[in-house]
Amino acid sequence: MVRRKREKKRRPPFGIPKGIVLLATPEGWRHSVLTVECGMLCGPLAGVPVKAGPAEARAAAAAMVVGLAHEFHEIRVDVTWDPPREPGSWTAQITVASTPPNARG
Repeated sequence: MVRRKREKKRRPPFGIPKGIVLLATPEGWRHSVLTVECGMLCGPLAGVPVKAGPAEARAAAAAMVVGLAHEFHEIRVDVTWDPPREPGSWTAQITVASTPPNARG
């Protein structure tokens, strides 16, 4: 009789996103993505020039989060930007738009 080793279900390395903080710094755009599981992913916003405007940075941050949610959780999310409260800082709320029946997460 051959025993099969049970495969553990792994948690995705990126949690389900629930919010974004976007900051303009002298070194370039930085982001923090907050997750439902109380995690956080922070760093520079890749592919966005230092001199890029807020609209370009917000679009890149939203695209990044949409891609990560799809890749790691097979879900579609919507990103809604809040009005800015102070110069150089933006926040967004992320909601799950649809979840396939066989989605992980």
